[in-house]
Formats: sequence, structure tokens, C-alpha cells
Amino acid sequence: MIMPNTHASQSRSTAGHRIGAVSALSGVPVPTLRGWEIRYGTFSPRMTEGRQRLYNDDDVLRATLLRRLTEQGHSISGIANHDAAKLSALLHHQDASQRRNAPHSAEREVPSVAVVGLALAARLASNKFRQIFSGNGLQVTDVFPDLDAALVQPLQTKPEFLLVRTHSLHSVVQAQLHCLIDRSSVQQVIVLYHFGQEKVVESMKRAGMVVRREPVSDYELAELFRASLLMDAPQAMAHTGLGATIPPRKYDDATLARMAGMSSSMLCECPRHVAEIIAQLVSFEQYSQECLNKTSEDARLHAYLHSVSGSARALFEHALQMLAEHEGLALQEVECIG
Repeated sequence: MIMPNTHASQSRSTAGHRIGAVSALSGVPVPTLRGWEIRYGTFSPRMTEGRQRLYNDDDVLRATLLRRLTEQGHSISGIANHDAAKLSALLHHQDASQRRNAPHSAEREVPSVAVVGLALAARLASNKFRQIFSGNGLQVTDVFPDLDAALVQPLQTKPEFLLVRTHSLHSVVQAQLHCLIDRSSVQQVIVLYHFGQEKVVESMKRAGMVVRREPVSDYELAELFRASLLMDAPQAMAHTGLGATIPPRKYDDATLARMAGMSSSMLCECPRHVAEIIAQLVSFEQYSQECLNKTSEDARLHAYLHSVSGSARALFEHALQMLAEHEGLALQEVECIG
């Protein structure tokens, strides 16, 4: 379901979509879109010099919501001119009522997500994505057109996920993401991008974010959510004594290599071995996160392996810190932005 932030929905994207693209993204046939526009004035596309109508991301989101509401029995004449926030409130109320009346409700509550990107929010609401994701879908609590808007407007609630789409990843975007994460206390972050600096991408992955370069299919996006949802975090962490959130890396590769090569006053070579173990765990942690999932069982297993390896890495980092203090060695921790 979609329930975007009211203020965010007032900021209209200037991105231009032809009516065929709007139809493909929203699932509404072209003749129906034209009928809504002519009869009810539902959309106000801008005209190009060549008299071509161009619709924005907000139009795509509203078309998607209108389709879902009309499929559930609402008359288009009564909702055609509602903004995205009001349409979302109607859909939220109806979905909540259906779940309450369901004879066998799911044991797990519908996962909540705040979305940065209007087209991305419309994508989550599409029939195609809902069929791929299955279950009760996702509860989209807030929708922002971009990171600037997300940092200005307050979140309506504390979501489980933050889903962000950005054209480029650089240090400024990374700083904005950290600020948004700190403010929302979100547990899981998924970032989709087109172009990015490798060092920024790696830094974000070390901080525990899931980062993927576009294009990402609906199936792949659904698997990213499933991988986190299927992970039984309390059980995975019960053996480690850590919380459900995997701590980010404390030491980068250069620090680990330096520690492994240092001479020690200890008769054993524990510092070197611990540093090597951490480096191996870091590699496996990233590998298990990026491993291809063909089934939900694959996703569950890889999520569990990622959780265990990340927790083990954090424990060995603490052990390395104790060794360094015993030896009087200085360890350079990874700097965090935000």
C-alpha cells in the first residue's frame, strides 16, 4: 500500500514521461488515461514545442493509485482529482480493513518502507511488483521526490526500510543518506543508483547498506526485500550476543594489512591471524549479501549467512582491538560520514 508524506507529494518532478510510458508503469491502459484526463481533468501534462504531452512522476504515482482503488470498487468520478496523499489514505484504510477481516492473517506484520523517488513508489504499488513480491505487499509510509525533500520533511512513522533511488552516488549523497538514517532510525537501507564513485559505494556497503546499480528488475528488487525479511534476526544473533543490526566495519583493508604485518611481542601470532580472519569474514559477508537468490529458501540462507558473518566479523574486530591495546598499537577505525 502507498501512504506518502503529504508535503513530499506536493513537490512535482519535472521528469517527462509520454503517455505510453505512464501506461506501462502504472498498469492503466492508454485509452483509460486519456479518458480520465479529458473527462475529469485528472492530469495536467506539460506540452512540448512539438505538442507532445509529457507527464511527471507524480502523475505516474497517482495513476497507479487510481487503478488500484478503482479495482477495489471506488468510482473514478469520486477520486479522479484527489492528490497522491488522499488517494494513499483511502488505499491504506481499505487495505487495513481487508487485513483485519482476513480469516487467516499473516503472522508477520506488513513491512513498512519510506521511499525516495516518486517513480520508485509507483513501481512498488504496481500489480507486477505485488505479484512478484506476493504476500501482503509493502506498506509505503512516506514518499519523497528526492533526498533534499526527505531531509526537510518529517517522517510520518518509523519504517523498517528506507528505499532510495538516486542518479549518482558521491560523498554529498552519502552524507545525506547518513543524516536521514540517523533521523529515522531505519533498520535496513536499500539504495539504487545509476552512476557512483567506487569508494563511496564500498563505504556505504561497509556501513551495512544494500547498494545496487540500475537497472534492477522487479524480481531483483523483491529479492532484496525478501533477503532481509526472511532473515530470522533474533535467532541469528542469539549465538553472538549482538543486537539485530549488524555493526558496520571498524577497520579498513589497509589497517588490517598493516596489523597483519606488524611484529608482536607476543610469542604467538594472534594479531596477524585475527586480522586475516577479519579480512576473510569481510569478503564472505559481502559475497553472501550479493549472492544470487533463485528461490525464497536461497534468500533465507544467504540472509542468515550474511548475518552470521557480519556478527562474527564484529566480534573479531573487538578481539583485535583488545590485542592492539595489549600490544600498545594504534588502530585506525573507518571514518563514518554523518
